[in-house]
Amino acid sequence: MRGQVLGVDRDGREGRIAGDDGQRYWFEPDDWSDRIGPAVGAQVDFEISNGRALRIYHVPGTVVPRPAEAPRQPRRGRKDKLAAALLAFFLGIFGIHRFYLRRTASAVAMLVLTCTLFGLAVTSIWALVDFVRYLVMDQEEFTERYG
Repeated sequence: MRGQVLGVDRDGREGRIAGDDGQRYWFEPDDWSDRIGPAVGAQVDFEISNGRALRIYHVPGTVVPRPAEAPRQPRRGRKDKLAAALLAFFLGIFGIHRFYLRRTASAVAMLVLTCTLFGLAVTSIWALVDFVRYLVMDQEEFTERYG
């Protein structure tokens, strides 16, 4: 059967197709056999089973009017300035505060440096500087830098 995509819900979990027979059929993302996902207004070819559109493909030669919006990615969790400062003070030599702030490269560097006596001194100072920086930095700047 042929039809046209009417819409896809904001979650991207379910959508509707208007068939050429005048009926409406629902679908889920797994019902798409085409590598291009659903787009509002797209002409499609599909099979029907119990009111559901299955094995859906875009009709060759038709232009996809507008791709359906992908589900929005959840926002990254907002990092707490005080938590980062406390982690820097108590576990800073291991770079835990840097892992918390998603600064993985410098966190791994601190962790490796901690394994040597000289590195332990360096990471201690580094963690103390980070601790003080986090405390004196205003909230807006902290949020801008670390999310």
